[in-house]
Amino acid sequence: MAEDRMAQAVGLEKKARELEAAGSLEDAFREYKNACQVFSYVHKWENNPRVKEMLKERLEELITKAENIKKQLDGGAPPRPPPSGGAAELQRPPAAAQGGSAADSGSAEDAEQARLRKGLEGAIMTEKPNIRWDDVAGLKAAKEALQETVILPTKFPQLFTGKRQPWHGILLYGPPGTGKSYLAKATATEADATFFSLSSSDLVSKWMGESEKLVKNLFELARENKPAIIFIDEVDSLCGARGESGESDAARRIKTEFLAQMDGVGRSSAGILVLGATNCPWDLDSGIRRRFEKRIFITLPEPEARTVMLKLHLGDTPNSLQEADFRAIADRAVNFSGADMSILVRDAIYEPIRRCRRAKFFRRVSKAGEGGAVSQFWTPCSPGDPNRVEKTLMEIPGDELLEPDVLAADFEAALEKCRPSVSLGDLKQHEEFTQNYGMDG
Repeated sequence: MAEDRMAQAVGLEKKARELEAAGSLEDAFREYKNACQVFSYVHKWENNPRVKEMLKERLEELITKAENIKKQLDGGAPPRPPPSGGAAELQRPPAAAQGGSAADSGSAEDAEQARLRKGLEGAIMTEKPNIRWDDVAGLKAAKEALQETVILPTKFPQLFTGKRQPWHGILLYGPPGTGKSYLAKATATEADATFFSLSSSDLVSKWMGESEKLVKNLFELARENKPAIIFIDEVDSLCGARGESGESDAARRIKTEFLAQMDGVGRSSAGILVLGATNCPWDLDSGIRRRFEKRIFITLPEPEARTVMLKLHLGDTPNSLQEADFRAIADRAVNFSGADMSILVRDAIYEPIRRCRRAKFFRRVSKAGEGGAVSQFWTPCSPGDPNRVEKTLMEIPGDELLEPDVLAADFEAALEKCRPSVSLGDLKQHEEFTQNYGMDG
């Protein structure tokens, strides 16, 4: 129903613009009023905040149009004569029939560009995510490529002269959960550059012709704020193969504009890095794939990287694990992605809570707090402990509970429940793509 109403509103607006261009101001005013009513209805029931804001702006534009036409009609201004070039010219009235100066047309275009840029400015990451290179376990080749492109040109510009230029496009691809977006966050933290973080929803519009304008304005904004990084997550959803079944004209135009902007004739890419991430690199258009000069396979972490991930995710949680315990757990977590390792650790650090919940006996322990003051706490114990007191968790005051340490056995229990999320079939597909088009990360 909402889509039908939207189509009706767009149709009414189109008809109104055609009537206005033809000089039929009374009919155009009537259709603009009808379009405003339908757009108002769609705006009222739209739930997406971004779409709702766009509808509001379009509604305000149409109301202004209708008010201007009403002023012309009330003031007795003669209607514009219809253009003599036939129906083909109804979309664009000749300059003599526009009823205003070229400056008016230019100001309208400037207002539209300002509106598009206002939406894109929300994609600029103003606060650093506070993720450093050292927080990313493994992925040596990917980090080196990004440092060559992002960090070194800013710090040592003398190294990048003549034919030695930084990369303009880097594609991070691999199974879900291997750290592609996490690596982009580290880049945003470490880079002294304007960072644009976008998804397909930021660049796709319901309005005809607006999506490619958004792409063009994005690159213009990046050129004005060089050095700049444009990060597009799930880039395959925006730049799939051209000519595939079900492809719309709007999708084709977006891809064409991307191709033109990434290295079009007369457009400088200096100081701009387009960083893409995808789980399905084989779905990318071949032209887009070619423009990503470095295609880096973000594969599953090796045992050494999994060991580092265990320590990073465990953080300062009280534990009694030794180095040998970390290595043994990492060796057992075969085919676990970075996201899987995070889930494994989260499940393991819940085990002390579960021990407290299941415990029937607790004992008193002393612990030094801030300033050296010693306080008494309750902690779960075995039924054979000589100092045991029969209690349940809910009988203990909240500020008197001392959580047990995380043990290696807690990870053993978590490993029994957690499974890798990446199948061998998915991994093989990425490896085949790497053999044909990519490079190991």
